[in-house]
Amino acid sequence: MSLTQFDPLTTFPANFRTFEDALTRILNEPRAGRPWSPAVDSYETENELVLKADLPDVKKEDIEVHVENQTLTLKGERRFEKDDSVRGHHRLERAYGTFERSFTVPSSVDSEKVAAEYKNGVLTVRLPKKEAAKPRQVKIEAKE
Repeated sequence: MSLTQFDPLTTFPANFRTFEDALTRILNEPRAGRPWSPAVDSYETENELVLKADLPDVKKEDIEVHVENQTLTLKGERRFEKDDSVRGHHRLERAYGTFERSFTVPSSVDSEKVAAEYKNGVLTVRLPKKEAAKPRQVKIEAKE
């Protein structure tokens, strides 16, 4: 039996072209129905927790915000709108379809006063803290 040396670079161009063609096909097909997840930033102030979710091109009526059992859930859908005047897409990189994100809410949040607003494609959810959870100044007494 004779041994031959395997050189992966000799077959690299052909394999790469096949991979590139498959990837191009995937990126150019509409992504309707595929799951996606919006980016969310969260931060805390003295009085509240704030979440900001990027939801460009999502209609306000397609967004739901629920707070239940110490869990905040954001649900919605970005729809792929087909335009008959478009002859073909050159590239489709944005995801379409439904999304759902859930976050654990600390017990220090007053879940009865949660508020949400949607402006310029950004959903802002404000979770106010309970009075007992807010920092307070403690007076120091001097004893002589």
